[in-house]
Amino acid sequence: MTAYAVAAEGLRQRYRGGTTGLDDFDLRVPEGTVYGLLGPNGAGKTTAVRVLSTLLRFDSGRAEVAGADVVRQPGTVRERIALTGQYAAVDEILSGRQNLILFARLHRMGPREAQRRADELLDRFALVEAAGRSAGEYSGGMRRRLDLAASMIRRPDVLFLDEPTTGLDPRSRNQVWDAVRGLVADGTTVLLTTQYLDEADQLAARIAVVDSGRVVAEGTPAELKATIGADRLEVAVRDAARLADAVAVVQRVTGTEPDVDPDRRRLRAPVTDRVDALVTTVRALRDAGIAVDDVGVSQPTLDEVFLQLTGHRATTGEETR
Repeated sequence: MTAYAVAAEGLRQRYRGGTTGLDDFDLRVPEGTVYGLLGPNGAGKTTAVRVLSTLLRFDSGRAEVAGADVVRQPGTVRERIALTGQYAAVDEILSGRQNLILFARLHRMGPREAQRRADELLDRFALVEAAGRSAGEYSGGMRRRLDLAASMIRRPDVLFLDEPTTGLDPRSRNQVWDAVRGLVADGTTVLLTTQYLDEADQLAARIAVVDSGRVVAEGTPAELKATIGADRLEVAVRDAARLADAVAVVQRVTGTEPDVDPDRRRLRAPVTDRVDALVTTVRALRDAGIAVDDVGVSQPTLDEVFLQLTGHRATTGEETR
């Protein structure tokens, strides 16, 4: 198990009242990567983070984080990790710099070392210009970056990020994503829980899909998408009267009868060679005089993977367990 930054075997955890948090939960997180836990509300993602970060006891199984046993060496685990929850845990009255100095002092750094570390992190997370402003004046993305900076005071081996971009606008989300990539580039392993499929796709080297307290699938984003099947050729016909002609063209090119959405004048068929299928189809449609609004080849999406594995699409919102 020590070959991984985070490793769990057969974790089981129940809340009072009998609600299952984790049910035979297994996980292997390679060092120096972003690893995503993807799942709907109540799937067990936050429970897993609480267990692995020593905040919640589990009933059976085994877990190690940063080379230390979660049950037998909880103090060592806490020394080697950091946890950023769903909400930024910063003092909104203090300035950004004062917040970081406070966290550094709580980590028993001396005044000069705390000041130096705060300045390093303000620069790293692009907060220098706002360092003297109270955190209450920060945007959501800035507060989240300040929260991440506070988590890095002691340069943890493993950083748990629980729903780090919930409620942020697209620009702020991208800023947080850039900050996370920078942490991993410096050697920190990140375990990321998220309900945002694009976030998992953008950041995670590997993803575990969690449902009902257990991992139901695991792999790289490409591997998970491949479970759905081949790439798909998609064509949007401009004139509904030519839809049948377009179906004949696509069937001839792909050797497969396409799925047709007559209301949207769209059709779709699986392909094995993306480039050849696209070029051949465009030429065939042009030769047949069929005007199109759009034509392209796409991969299956994580949303489709999620739907196939869990029986429902991903949802947004906050998870309590």
